[in-house]
Amino acid sequence: MTNHSVVAIILAAGASRRMGQPKQLLPYQDQTLLSYVIQCALASSCSSVIVVLGANANKIKPSIKKFPVEIIRNSEWSQGISSSIRCGVDYVRQQHFDCSNMNGMIFLVCDQPFVSTEIIEKLIGHYTELNKSIVACQYRTTVGIPVLFDYSFCAELEKLQGDYGAKKIIQKHCDRVATIKFSKGEVDLDTFADYQQFISESLQLRRTAL
Repeated sequence: MTNHSVVAIILAAGASRRMGQPKQLLPYQDQTLLSYVIQCALASSCSSVIVVLGANANKIKPSIKKFPVEIIRNSEWSQGISSSIRCGVDYVRQQHFDCSNMNGMIFLVCDQPFVSTEIIEKLIGHYTELNKSIVACQYRTTVGIPVLFDYSFCAELEKLQGDYGAKKIIQKHCDRVATIKFSKGEVDLDTFADYQQFISESLQLRRTAL
């Protein structure tokens, strides 16, 4: 098993209804939230990066077409995050990759602003070194995304339904799960108030550091 057999799948198809605008395009660190996550994934040892778009795809795609990523559309995005997971897995299995040489898939979202290349590398490192099929992030009382699944979970991932992620699969196979600490993983930006508060606090920290 090598690091180069892990693919990153960024789930960015949501409509951001609570945000009131596409969160994927919100400014963050002189770029957008989605661009930031894409660059974290590209800087990692993942062999490829896939971005799943859905709602507002026509607005979002021009902002990321400069990156060497695979952009796919989830026509069923309104069914929730599970539909984007299914879409990404289906693409990996059937449309592009030589899956005989692939070991795992890392799922990421674009509203965790503290995600980093280091977090992605820790997931891959644990997967490579430990005899576990799932490596998830742990924050507060939650174990979840970003998460790496061994390719052997494709069939289960493709059966997910509703606006739920893959937490049920993680819980079902807890004996096959390793975790890494991602204390700031609990920070996600669901509303514009969340975003404004996060940006304000980030600026304050920068000023304090100067």
